[in-house]
Amino acid sequence: MADKKSYYVNMIEAKDGKMAEVLDFNFGGHHDIAEMVERTRQAGIFAKDKHAKEFVLAMRFMHHVLKKNPDLELFSEFGPQFEAFKQKVKGLMGCKGGCK
Repeated sequence: MADKKSYYVNMIEAKDGKMAEVLDFNFGGHHDIAEMVERTRQAGIFAKDKHAKEFVLAMRFMHHVLKKNPDLELFSEFGPQFEAFKQKVKGLMGCKGGCK
């Protein structure tokens, strides 16, 4: 089993030359976010590295929320579609069961 990772997310809004923290939280799991971003970059899915970063974070955050809230009616239709989408992404990245 992979080692558990822990990340600290801190979002700062830059507005009118001033910086203001808008949210922060801890996030964890067994996924290596940096490695996932690198694999996404190497797969050439996005033209910009920034989009690879945003995509990986969005996928990880959404997967985490779905996993932690499996019985929410809100996700009843979306959960299976998200899983199918995740498998499609893994296929684009050349994962044959080896990518997490």
